[in-house]
Amino acid sequence: MNYGIMMFPTDSAIHPAELAKEVETRGFESLWFPEHTHIPVSRQSAPPGGGELAEQYWHTYDLFVALTAAATATSKLKIATGICLIIERDPIITAKEIATLDMLSSGRLTIGIGGGWNAEEMANHGTEFKKRWKIMRERILAMKEIWTKDEPEYHGEFVDFDKIWSYPKPVQKPHPPILLGGDGPRTFDRIIEYCDGWLPIVLPSLDLDGKIKELKDKAQNSGRDSKEITVSCIIPAPLVNEEMIGKVKDSDVERVVLGVAPGKEDTVIAALDKLAKLVS
Repeated sequence: MNYGIMMFPTDSAIHPAELAKEVETRGFESLWFPEHTHIPVSRQSAPPGGGELAEQYWHTYDLFVALTAAATATSKLKIATGICLIIERDPIITAKEIATLDMLSSGRLTIGIGGGWNAEEMANHGTEFKKRWKIMRERILAMKEIWTKDEPEYHGEFVDFDKIWSYPKPVQKPHPPILLGGDGPRTFDRIIEYCDGWLPIVLPSLDLDGKIKELKDKAQNSGRDSKEITVSCIIPAPLVNEEMIGKVKDSDVERVVLGVAPGKEDTVIAALDKLAKLVS
């Protein structure tokens, strides 16, 4: 079983490079960063889990800059987006950022993606909330073309470009693994069509084993090899305990990603020490 760490990389927390060093030193397999470009002051979208939205959501560093800092400070630690809001990003620029980071990290990058929850944030990027899944699909498919073709082109409803030259190409072939978060009625269909794995947030109510079986069966019935599809589980920081880790580690999953609340160096290091003992 592989264990990863997830934390919001903020301007008031431990430096991303220092965090990465501490995570790697303790034997964790990967480090995951989420992202938000901004948070609209006035909005109607309810935050995940309800309640007041924590300040960390609008104090995050740029996702790929923070991951680059983490990558250059380590040698074996895998780095990952958890999640990258593709629906708020230009696909040509994002494809280059991902390929560049995969090369600079010697192939240590994993891409977690999702549809997002903040409609007002998306609207500021020109993305209509109801169309976000269609937009995400086209942007992922277009980026795959850029990563795998010498003269890629893509013609869709939301992404449209003639043949281009774009380098570097990712170290990982055909591209870094793409994992889709969420647990909606069409999540598994999307994974089977254009992703490499599932990235669910594990809550006490989630029937993880049942869901994994459903995903694998659906993949097999669709003509895709179910062994190609991996599962990486995120346990949010407030829910990380021995019981929740036990719920996940005996399931058919590649890794368990443990949430850590953002904080100063001494606080975060203490949390990492506790988690390292918990999973040892």
